[in-house]
Amino acid sequence: MKKLRRWFKNLSPQRAILLYYFLALAAATGLLSIPVFYREGNIPFIDTLFVAASAISVTGLSPVTIVETFNTQGYILLMFLMNLGGIGIMAVGTLLWILLGRKIGVKERRQIIADNAQYKMSGAVKLVQDIITLLIAVEVAGALIYITYFYIETGSLSHAILHGTFLSVSATTNGGLDLYSNSLTHLEGNIFIEIPVMCQIALGAIGYPVLIELKHFFSKKSPGFRFSLFTKVAVSAYGILLVLGAAVIYLLESARYFADKNIFSSLLSSLFLSTSTRSGGITTVAVDQLSEATQLIMSVLMFIGASPSSAGGGIRTTTFAILILFLIAFSRGRQHINIFQRRLARKDIERAFAVFTLAVGLVFSGVLIVLIADGHQFTLTQIIFEVTSAFGTTGTSTGITEQLSTVSKLTVMAFMFIGRIGFVSFLLAISSRQRELTYKYSEERLMVG
Repeated sequence: MKKLRRWFKNLSPQRAILLYYFLALAAATGLLSIPVFYREGNIPFIDTLFVAASAISVTGLSPVTIVETFNTQGYILLMFLMNLGGIGIMAVGTLLWILLGRKIGVKERRQIIADNAQYKMSGAVKLVQDIITLLIAVEVAGALIYITYFYIETGSLSHAILHGTFLSVSATTNGGLDLYSNSLTHLEGNIFIEIPVMCQIALGAIGYPVLIELKHFFSKKSPGFRFSLFTKVAVSAYGILLVLGAAVIYLLESARYFADKNIFSSLLSSLFLSTSTRSGGITTVAVDQLSEATQLIMSVLMFIGASPSSAGGGIRTTTFAILILFLIAFSRGRQHINIFQRRLARKDIERAFAVFTLAVGLVFSGVLIVLIADGHQFTLTQIIFEVTSAFGTTGTSTGITEQLSTVSKLTVMAFMFIGRIGFVSFLLAISSRQRELTYKYSEERLMVG
């Protein structure tokens, strides 16, 4: 027991977070194995594990139809698991410690900032409190809108509360699960649902620090407040990707899927698809009806993912922004990247390239594994879409999840897991302790390009 305590005490923050998510996955799988949450008996263990991983990682991919498999108790459990994954294991754990009156030590604070991709330890507990408060506020606001709409449509208050609350939780946490067999495709063009859902997905994916800064900006208690460089870059990158993604999707599908639709409905659907690729998973358009070109564009957008310290995955929007800014600076012969009157740290540029390179290699490996296991029944585009959807914790699918083999399901689960804990945290968790060399070799140039 002493050795176990010593081992746990010496864990790095990243490895501790990895352990916590594994424990959460095990607990979620155990709960979802109880028959009381199902309509008619249990499902195969691999599917139970898959649904648990999808809920904890707030991805949304599922080998079973949620509404046909689970009962009301199961829906409530899934909402709890999506909130647990969306808020973050460390944030929920910290809240419990606060409620129990326990002191949050330095080790716990280091784990909090690692789980939320932060650099400063000061204000870690306040960050957790703000994240939980903001997410609950957004969920409540969304739930009230959906409950009102569903009650007017169906006249059933119980139906409205259940479906409205589940949709709000799924959208805010970017969980992607739904209580329909076709996501929200039956509500395509419905602005009363699509616009609020898009707003909730965006709020969950743009980054918790951004939301906290927005709260301070609109607060009268913070005169002279200025946005951080992170917020400026994250919002700019998110907005550009959102608009460009919607524009490309619209152009590719204008003569195909949108051919018989009016321009407003087409633009709204394009914007919804682009928003969903940030990490939402909920969609109003059946993805399998889109062209392969559109599916590949969506795969790229899902690979980029959401902002750091959010409910989303992928390489993150700021990583992509740094790569583009570096290419622009390099093409102009500049040695440094300057943006918003600030110079980016060299370490962040190196980290961005490391994340991008390793992520490409990892996704390629995942695609290759699924292609070997299930390439006889799915196209390469479908497999790329599924793997990038898992890596970006998006949850949108072309409809192949249920037919995946056990090997492919395990591969997709691994990508969902990596996407949720963050690629940098995952790399630091599996790497050995870093040691600075006490010596230097002579420098020499090498031909490249």
